[in-house]
Amino acid sequence: MNEKIRSKEVRLIDNTGENRGVVPTSEALAMAQDVNLDLIIISPNQEPPVAKILDYGKYRYENEKRLKEAKKKQHTVEIKEVKVRYKIDTHDYQVRVKNIQKFISQGNKVKVVVMLRGREMQHAKLAFDLLGRFMEDLEGTNVAVEKKPQFEGRNVVLFLAPFN
Repeated sequence: MNEKIRSKEVRLIDNTGENRGVVPTSEALAMAQDVNLDLIIISPNQEPPVAKILDYGKYRYENEKRLKEAKKKQHTVEIKEVKVRYKIDTHDYQVRVKNIQKFISQGNKVKVVVMLRGREMQHAKLAFDLLGRFMEDLEGTNVAVEKKPQFEGRNVVLFLAPFN
């Protein structure tokens, strides 16, 4: 910016947006000072670098504003977790299915965990059957199975994602 520019020549774009071509840096700096604006290098990797005459404070403000706006529109995908036991009652099961559908419709991924404690480890097949039932009931909706049911320690885990 201004006096900190090291190159001898710059490709100049003036304050009206007109391309002035390759100009010595000292001349470009004088043009910027005549209109009480700053000379800023826009793309330093070019040969010669591209410089523009503009108000640096306003440029920085608009740039930050544009970045904030882009950040607002981003949606981060979260992994929501639904924990159940293999002895789940029918109504509780239906509530979990509705929750999964809600999470998926919001664009999040879902981790369904069937917890096994103590002697329940002997009945792991029932946990896999339950997760199979989840997959069947959610098949018609926009849910895709990201990872098949598998053991993760004492739990059996199923990963679901929005279907694209």
